[in-house]
Amino acid sequence: MVTSELSNHQNNNSPMMAKPHRNKTSSVFLSDGSLFLGGAFSALILVWGFSSFTTTIPKETPNFESLTKNDAVPHHGTPDFNFDPPDRTFYDDPQMGYTMDKKVRNWDEKREEWLKLHPSFAAGARERVFMVTGSQPKPCRNPIGDHLLLRFFKNKVDYCRLHGCDVFYNNALLDPKMFAYWAKYPVVRAAMVAHPEAEWIWWVDSDALFTDMEFKLPLERYREHNLVVHGWAHLIHEKRSWTGLNAGVFLIRNCQWSLDFMEAWASMGPQTPNYEKWGQTLRSTFKDKFFPESDDQTGLAYLIAIEKDKWADRIYLESEYYFEGYWEEILGTFQNITEKYNEMEKGVSRLRRRHAEKVSETYGEMREEYLKDAGNGKGSWRRPFITHFTGCQPCSGKYNAMYSADDCWNGMQKALNFADNQVMRKFGYMRPDLLDNAISPVPFDYPRSLRH
Repeated sequence: MVTSELSNHQNNNSPMMAKPHRNKTSSVFLSDGSLFLGGAFSALILVWGFSSFTTTIPKETPNFESLTKNDAVPHHGTPDFNFDPPDRTFYDDPQMGYTMDKKVRNWDEKREEWLKLHPSFAAGARERVFMVTGSQPKPCRNPIGDHLLLRFFKNKVDYCRLHGCDVFYNNALLDPKMFAYWAKYPVVRAAMVAHPEAEWIWWVDSDALFTDMEFKLPLERYREHNLVVHGWAHLIHEKRSWTGLNAGVFLIRNCQWSLDFMEAWASMGPQTPNYEKWGQTLRSTFKDKFFPESDDQTGLAYLIAIEKDKWADRIYLESEYYFEGYWEEILGTFQNITEKYNEMEKGVSRLRRRHAEKVSETYGEMREEYLKDAGNGKGSWRRPFITHFTGCQPCSGKYNAMYSADDCWNGMQKALNFADNQVMRKFGYMRPDLLDNAISPVPFDYPRSLRH
């Protein structure tokens, strides 16, 4: 089933979502590398990653916080969306472009100069995140697929609103030759050029959703890195496994290193004459890769393992929390998590206090004090940060034969409602049953006011 899906990907109606299916017993998305090891052989579902070649690049990133501000321009600590000076910038260079084939050089200097000319954006530039996601240009084949994509996107919009991120949803195939799992890279590349004010571009697959609306990216942890992806170094370096990482969700710094990396990465894609050759190389390097096509996930594993000296020290393989987690191992935890959070709030009045949505981050930080013993990953009673429905393909209607269609559809409804309850509570409502969309008002002093 996976092989036929890949071989037909040129005709696939949903290039942003196409990926092979995942075996039911796989543990690719565990936050515990040792637990992952037992299920890695059955990971028929991952097909996302990176590939590359490039020139030597400086490891330092510019300190935008120290930019000299133009005193003639009022900025008052918030971005001024109405001010764009007449000074020439990289946008005025006819050789500068948004497409993958347009080489960009001295990007760090170009970004720094742009921020000097737009001082209201300089404050907080190092922490600014721009989210990118997307789906196919045409209507879904699955009758409920478009509705599910809408709900998945609503979830991302909710998260971005709570945490001050901008979000861009793309449903255009920017490079027709870069289909299937390669389709996201032209979008990410264009977003970097379109948003010089953003330090990070955050790609999140359309079939992934935030199931902890309070959790914030630990950006300080990644200060010395330019790419963050869920994975385990020992599985890539020692086991040479293509399932040692997943790139359905990744965070990439908006810098010259990243542009060079993506240029190299894309050189393994279907738009290049070496596509077939790269497929053979990747398959011979990673013996557990079961399909012949060159894919981005195995490409990234190749760059980390084979071109380690060039790239690996700037790539952070995140395994300490659910940077993105496999849905089937997560769904069964929602009830216990809900009970644990209710128990926590019953004993802490400040956590259950009603508050405006705009100050939600304060309560998220406050909650961390009571989550110290919750753990992370499998077995944790902390809300999983991102739940990824790899293998379900809500738009095409296909799913891994190892589980039923009901598993996927009910699972998505359950996860979406689990996440939406965290949002709707700020508006005074919740869904008592995660498999029922019916809404009920939240009583005052909830959950202490619940009667048993």
